[in-house]
Amino acid sequence: MDNGRRQALRTGGGAGLVALLVAAGFLKPGEALADWNKPAFGATTVADVLKGLGGTASAASKDVMMTAPDIAENGAVVPVQVTSMLPKTESIAILVEKNPNTLAAVFDIPAGTEPWVSTRIKMGQTSNVVALVKADGKFYTVTKEIKVTLGGCGG
Repeated sequence: MDNGRRQALRTGGGAGLVALLVAAGFLKPGEALADWNKPAFGATTVADVLKGLGGTASAASKDVMMTAPDIAENGAVVPVQVTSMLPKTESIAILVEKNPNTLAAVFDIPAGTEPWVSTRIKMGQTSNVVALVKADGKFYTVTKEIKVTLGGCGG
């Protein structure tokens, strides 16, 4: 079997589907691409991520709850849940202080939905994990240290 031919067909099929959806009016040009916040995802500190997301300062809040293990046996798959009890929650971000890129994920929370997210993140080493919640134009945080016994970034 010619694997190069198979890969070309897969790639062309996906591009063809997007082109068909744009031509049919189901998608606008550029809508199929993710909204990429390069300054925030390229940041290497919590302060730079906050700035990249449009904030200047954050405050600790007991209305933001993060559930994560105290010790992660495998840093490649660390489960994290974040719940916000703050009214008008707009987004929830998960940051890992000692990862090469601090911002692990950002979730936009549409109005009228429950501000709760659950995901798995990758951690290279023991680090503080920060849940950053934007509610009513202000930023709130909660922090938890997670000890990693086996690094997820090749360790």
